[in-house]
Amino acid sequence: MKLICELNESDIQIVTEATESGEKNFYIEGIFMQGGIQNKNGRVYPVDVISREVDRYRSTFIESNRAYGELGHPAGPNINLERVSHMIKDLHMEGSNAIGRAKIMDTPYGKIVKDLMKEGANLGVSSRGMGTLTKKNGIMEVGNDFYLATAADIVADPSAPQAFVRGIMEGKEWVWENGVLHEREVAEIHNDIEEAYHTKQNREEIMIEAFRKFLSKL
Repeated sequence: MKLICELNESDIQIVTEATESGEKNFYIEGIFMQGGIQNKNGRVYPVDVISREVDRYRSTFIESNRAYGELGHPAGPNINLERVSHMIKDLHMEGSNAIGRAKIMDTPYGKIVKDLMKEGANLGVSSRGMGTLTKKNGIMEVGNDFYLATAADIVADPSAPQAFVRGIMEGKEWVWENGVLHEREVAEIHNDIEEAYHTKQNREEIMIEAFRKFLSKL
């Protein structure tokens, strides 16, 4: 499967709400994903695929307070807790759009987001998921195996970083292993080492070759 990141082209609203103690909570809300239309990356997400993933994401992550997002463009599909800046509190469908709301957390990266908001920074959101792409009538359609990893990462510059994501991160293959996503090449090296551990034949040769493949990827 491929890592698929989509920068949201719609306006994201910044909302502040006062608490009883007089402090302010910061939120972002708006359209997090759009289905049924071709986006600027030339891709189309079928509405039924997005709707299914919105329901799964809400029941699996949002309802258990595990729907995290990060600041910036992460290097892969897994959530890095050290970079978490916000928690997604709501995600639901309105027509063909997935409408979301996220609370900015008081984490180190969340504090950076809050400071940017206070200074009037123009922030956007980017969804992150895994899936296959099929070309239909010149348009890349996201497959039914699409898996939404996070509905919204917070991003700043919508041009160069997004090009970097498409060219580098999305060019990698990822595989599932015990419920965790790994880059395919790393997973293959891991499997080679596992094979060397369990076999008595050619153990040293297999280990050396696995180490050589690892060094070649650095």
